[in-house]
Amino acid sequence: MLKKSCYAVLAITMMSGMAVAQAETRIGFVNTERIFRDAPAAVKAQKKIEKEFEKRDQDLQKVAKQLQIMQESLEKDGVTMSDSDRRSKEREFADLNRDFQRKQREFREDLNQRRNEELAVVLEHANKTIKQIAEAEKYDIILQEAVYASPRIDITDKVIKALGDAGK
Repeated sequence: MLKKSCYAVLAITMMSGMAVAQAETRIGFVNTERIFRDAPAAVKAQKKIEKEFEKRDQDLQKVAKQLQIMQESLEKDGVTMSDSDRRSKEREFADLNRDFQRKQREFREDLNQRRNEELAVVLEHANKTIKQIAEAEKYDIILQEAVYASPRIDITDKVIKALGDAGK
């Protein structure tokens, strides 16, 4: 009987100790997606990338328009063309379409690579800022990935503001 009461006292003591530890622990959460979308450095990086890829995008749009015109012409005039003319136009269309697909794939790959490079710089700066906030405000842990985080512990706005202030 004495053993059971000792275990009960020990369990109560441990639970009260855990409650004290939980009350003293400061947890924060940062939504990385919002930082990538809303932080001034991320917005600036996005505009830089858009400008960098603007000409290639316009060139791709021109080729897409040219392909559309060729396809419409083939559909409209294909029945009245001679077989050799129609095959020649179809081959020209297929070659241009294949080249367009290749250029489009390269464009997406290059765009994704540049976006990842720029976002890595933003994330590195954000992580330094998060660490500064955590140390200054005595957080025990700051999470960046979570299925759910209470708005009460979300410090994303504070980080975005600090990133904006640092960029001035």
